[in-house]
Amino acid sequence: MSPRSAEVNEHLREQSRERILAAALAVFAEKGFHNATISEITARAGVSRGLITYYFPGKLQLAHELLGRYLDGIAALTGVTGTPDERLASIIDGVLRSVGENPAVQRMAISLMTHPSTRPAFAAVEQQKDRELRAVEDTLRDLFAARGAEDPALEEVTLRSVLEGVIFKATIYEDTFPLERMRRRLYAMYDLPGPCGALSGDEADDDPPPVGRLRAPGA
Repeated sequence: MSPRSAEVNEHLREQSRERILAAALAVFAEKGFHNATISEITARAGVSRGLITYYFPGKLQLAHELLGRYLDGIAALTGVTGTPDERLASIIDGVLRSVGENPAVQRMAISLMTHPSTRPAFAAVEQQKDRELRAVEDTLRDLFAARGAEDPALEEVTLRSVLEGVIFKATIYEDTFPLERMRRRLYAMYDLPGPCGALSGDEADDDPPPVGRLRAPGA
């Protein structure tokens, strides 16, 4: 049997690395960064402990990579085209859709961004992604300037703060958060035409029944 080519070996290495990252994300989301162990990630990924430490010497390096990808995903949302209103609606939809489709990613990111022990890792990733994040900020500010905002920078901070608040609430109250109604509220807040169809792509509204109070599962 002929030896594997360098290209095949590289492909296998990349597959192993992606499997490790997917396992780390799942374990971090389920148990939290501090309660997760490398052994659990190893078992979930189906690889040896030595292979994990070859790519990622510890949990913090795994968190660093996952946070970098999270910020890359945010940056990608601003690459849409169209009128200022269409672009703003697309950005809002992109953020809300990511909440509905990937709550584990959002839960992991919030945990790593806010906990004192992992906050330095998040700050390091922010510095590493500074150029991309500045591009996001400038894109949003240009968008609001095109819509006639008096203070585009303040509008950019406001939008990001509102969307981050929605991410936080929707992640905690995953089963009861009215994501579609919040979407319509954001459209109205920015005087955008009403959305067509649900975020999921279905014609039906996927929101749960209205609730008087948001409460975490099990409360």
